[in-house]
Amino acid sequence: MSEAAAAGEDGMSGAATAAGGGMSGAATAAGGGMSGAATVTLVVNGRPVTRAAGAHLTLLRWLRDEAGVTDPKYGCGEGICGACTVLVDGEPVSACIVLAAQVDGAEITTAAGLLGCDGSLGPLQRAFHEHHAAQCGFCTPGMLMAAAALLSGGPPGGRPASREEIRAALHGNLCRCTGYGPIVDAVEAAQAEAAQQEGRR
Repeated sequence: MSEAAAAGEDGMSGAATAAGGGMSGAATAAGGGMSGAATVTLVVNGRPVTRAAGAHLTLLRWLRDEAGVTDPKYGCGEGICGACTVLVDGEPVSACIVLAAQVDGAEITTAAGLLGCDGSLGPLQRAFHEHHAAQCGFCTPGMLMAAAALLSGGPPGGRPASREEIRAALHGNLCRCTGYGPIVDAVEAAQAEAAQQEGRR
């Protein structure tokens, strides 16, 4: 698996994906034809971004088309597949079914926000790379964000999440390639590394 796939990058644009048949209502609404604009300011991966765009624009379209943040992917348009998952103030959200205007002022984290300050893979991304947790890579950005939410919060009592709990945390993210085993392995490894680092402090 390439580091680009582990980082949650690929060359497919969300617009091209949405243009392929069976567009959902969310994609149709984001496409235009509706009047009214809203100025939205979001802190995206630590950087404040302000854009004036259609008030009907979903968070996914706002990120991709207005802010140029293309790692969240357009999949189902119905909040089912998990490809567009981002963190909104630390909580995983399907960006395709939330309006950007609804989360004005929020802090948004995407897979790119997990990179190190020098642009290197973060611990979770590195674990995905080392455990071959992505093949086509399309679901990877959403998987990373769902896993990041789990690792930042963790199960009650501060104990490590079990494999069953990891699977449950990722249940809203669909993958057609890996069979999920390597993804769970990667999250488990990242969790162990984080615990080891914490133990050294």
